[in-house]
Amino acid sequence: MTAHGASREALGAARERLDALTDNTAVDAARLADELAAVTALLDREVSLRRVLTDPAQAGEAKAELAGRLLGDKVSGETADLVAGMVRSRWSASRDLVDALEELADVADLTAAQKSGALDTVEDELFRFGRIVASSTELRAALTDRAATATAKSELLRSLLGGKAAATTERLVERLVTVPRGRSLESGLESLSKLAADRRERMVAVVTSAVPLSDQQKQRLGAALAKIYGRQMHLNLDVGPEVLGGIRVQVGDEVINGSIADRIEDAHRRMAG
Repeated sequence: MTAHGASREALGAARERLDALTDNTAVDAARLADELAAVTALLDREVSLRRVLTDPAQAGEAKAELAGRLLGDKVSGETADLVAGMVRSRWSASRDLVDALEELADVADLTAAQKSGALDTVEDELFRFGRIVASSTELRAALTDRAATATAKSELLRSLLGGKAAATTERLVERLVTVPRGRSLESGLESLSKLAADRRERMVAVVTSAVPLSDQQKQRLGAALAKIYGRQMHLNLDVGPEVLGGIRVQVGDEVINGSIADRIEDAHRRMAG
């Protein structure tokens, strides 16, 4: 999604909320992806509804309440809260909200793959499938044929990918092929590959401190961890009084204990050494 102005800010905020949700191990990211895809399809069909939900003249809370009533018990609480937060935001165009929902569905699916250790495989499979499509005019024509039904395209994809690719790859490609929403197959696969690469570069550090960290401390810690691990680092912050006067940082299976100052200093030593 190429967002501008208000929509870029709204998408960024929605991505942060999605990350916060899916960083919670109790949240089923694949289910979240399916539900976000269903909401995408709903708002793509119902033009008047999405215009109401993105109308800047309407109060954000009123739009959130409307979205809550419409979704009701059809989706999980996590999805309902995420959509409510999105419609509270300001969007440059009503279509931008639908594009953002579609992107979040894809990111949630890629997060599910990351949690299961399959993200590298998915990224590779998306790339290879793109090369296959590029090399076969006949296959591309079949997958992009506007006269073909979604069922027919799904069956073709199952014959190509079923049992041979990760479940996430199948879901992502099937959504792209059956509901392209104006995207070309090539550009859609390219966008998915970029989202997968961005996801692979993101690491999460669970930070527990005795007292809330200041903005400066968070910036210093995030920068130090990024230098240590060589990747962008997202900090999940928690306050635990039991961490007496210090901090506990967990990145994957590695746990770092010590004061903030000590760990920052150690980070510099490790880089220098």
